[in-house]
Amino acid sequence: MKPSSSRALFVCSCLCLLTFGIVFTMVGTVLPSVMARFGIDKASGGTLLLLMTFGVLLGALIFGPIVDGRGYKAMLLGSTALIILGLEGVAFAPSISWLRVAVFLIGFAGGIINGGANALVSDISGDERGPRLNLLGVFFGVGAMGVPFVIALLTSRFSHATLIAGVGALVIVPLAVIATTTFPPPKQPQGFPLADAGRLLRDPVMLLMGVMLFLESGLEITVGGWTSTFVTEELEVAERTALILLSLYWAGMMLARLVIGTALTRSSPFRILYTCLAIALAGAAMLLTTHSVALAALGVFLLGVGFAAMFPTVLGFVGTRFAALSGTAFSAAITMALIGGMSLPYTVGVLGERVGMRGSFLIVPAALVMLGVLLTVLSRVLRRPSRT
Repeated sequence: MKPSSSRALFVCSCLCLLTFGIVFTMVGTVLPSVMARFGIDKASGGTLLLLMTFGVLLGALIFGPIVDGRGYKAMLLGSTALIILGLEGVAFAPSISWLRVAVFLIGFAGGIINGGANALVSDISGDERGPRLNLLGVFFGVGAMGVPFVIALLTSRFSHATLIAGVGALVIVPLAVIATTTFPPPKQPQGFPLADAGRLLRDPVMLLMGVMLFLESGLEITVGGWTSTFVTEELEVAERTALILLSLYWAGMMLARLVIGTALTRSSPFRILYTCLAIALAGAAMLLTTHSVALAALGVFLLGVGFAAMFPTVLGFVGTRFAALSGTAFSAAITMALIGGMSLPYTVGVLGERVGMRGSFLIVPAALVMLGVLLTVLSRVLRRPSRT
């Protein structure tokens, strides 16, 4: 069958990433109520978040070979169904054991759907990979921001279990869209080329881009996860003010990706990436040196703007250079990014206990400088013809 139009496939991908944004923030948003419901302590609550993270990592590892060998439809259908099952499981789990299974399912299916959506957009976009991947990233932000906002708005009228079940029911919409969409055929229908995949995973350019995504993902999750604590401890603001400052970070990232999607059609991606790195460095310097809430708010917003371009644009480079095995390449790249997303926030937390949050946040400008160096290397390497 002829695949659906590029526009229809892009809409389907956007719904998938919106779903992943919901999944990524749902467990953390309702964790306090889940802990109270099952009578568990913070350590057990942290184990739930760790289970979800490992699920996402495992999903990111396996989706690529599945895409390249068997195509998108069955994988996206199955993972979306697992997300629905997992969300309903979190809502109605009769015991902590069932809750753990449900949380792992959510993470595992979310890792698959995240990688699949990004790889699909890369495959259908040709020369517009960068702009489209940046626009796709906006939908993750909408899902990630929408969950805490909606739950905060409706929590006085409905229980958290009811709200989680309702979100699970809404995921039927992307499930129906996926079911009625015709996807491109698999790239390797005769069997997965293990030798080619092995060469890809040893390719220096692949590893270079993977390290960049490791740092970028680590930065994004570090700032997203620790900003509220930073401003609460260092600026002594109220919890509500800290949450408002955090929302400015995500808002800056989403707004910038909307603009970057258009700017990439007119300007060099490297020029945009260097500009964003400079903005992020300015935001980090402002946040680290100020004792003013207003300047801290501006710094957090600038960090969101500055981080916006790197992840989707580098993924676009991955899709262009390794088009024949784009699923496997995306799987490797996103897995390296997720490892960074686990490692850097943990490091900042450990350092924060020893030297304070202002000292531990020095990791942010240091990593940005490293990204600038690696970006210069990548810009030179990509001028050479690919051998993959």
